[in-house]
Amino acid sequence: MNGFLCVLKPPGMTSSDVVVRVRRMLPKGTKVGHAGTLDPEAAGVLPLMIGKASRLFDYLVEKEKVYVAQLKPGYATDTQDAHGAVIAGEGRRASRTELEAVLPRFIGEIDQIPPMYSALKRDGQKLCDLARQGVTVDVQPRKTQVFAIDVLHELADGSFLIAVRCGRGTYIRTLCHDIGAALGTQGHMGYLLRAKTGMFTLDDAHTIEEISASADLSELLVPMDRPLAHLPAVHVKPHAERFVRNGNTLTRRELLEESAQGESVRLYLGDRFAGIGRMQGDTMKFDAMLLE
Repeated sequence: MNGFLCVLKPPGMTSSDVVVRVRRMLPKGTKVGHAGTLDPEAAGVLPLMIGKASRLFDYLVEKEKVYVAQLKPGYATDTQDAHGAVIAGEGRRASRTELEAVLPRFIGEIDQIPPMYSALKRDGQKLCDLARQGVTVDVQPRKTQVFAIDVLHELADGSFLIAVRCGRGTYIRTLCHDIGAALGTQGHMGYLLRAKTGMFTLDDAHTIEEISASADLSELLVPMDRPLAHLPAVHVKPHAERFVRNGNTLTRRELLEESAQGESVRLYLGDRFAGIGRMQGDTMKFDAMLLE
């Protein structure tokens, strides 16, 4: 059983919890891993790599993610979300007009200081573990890309639903915190839903209950080559099948299409996805083998 399983992670479960739950439903020894973690209290799209799909992690594109978040002006918290202790703010609300006026400051390439309550490590220790011990360290700003922020709705409690389209490594709770500061009233994130990561969307996602009730989990899997459509496809001639299965290098005469030097490509034997290769000199070398 090989492929990607798109899970609709509920709040309250870690990404590792989801991996363990799914692994129990599969034949013993099946590899399962997540392709990009999601905070425990967040919900939304969490792609899992099943079986040989775990060999393809380095080739997945996560250039774009889409989140729906609740921005709560009024107070800042030590975790930058609703689960932390209030550390600043007087509860003043902000209008939609005020919010929309400051949002352009946060679009484009921006600097973010990752929160102390994060999984980033300093000297081998997670920042969140240091924070729980009362230890604070200097965290350097990081560049991140925000493509768009749209205000979806203003809620009765003075909070807002916003949609954020961004690059990988963007902390949405930090974004909410920084927007609150720009409003002059502080702010934090209420809840978070990841609606898209790479090519995986909510339309592809299955709940834990749906996965548990499935008689054949393979029917829920996304084929291994679908998330890799950004890579060129190169077909191998049928007579070279034994070379493909052994992971041997291939010469140009065994390939049906040309490939640029050093470019990762999807290799196919007929209609079977055989793996990932790269042209080095006059030979195609396998970086990931999928047929055996």
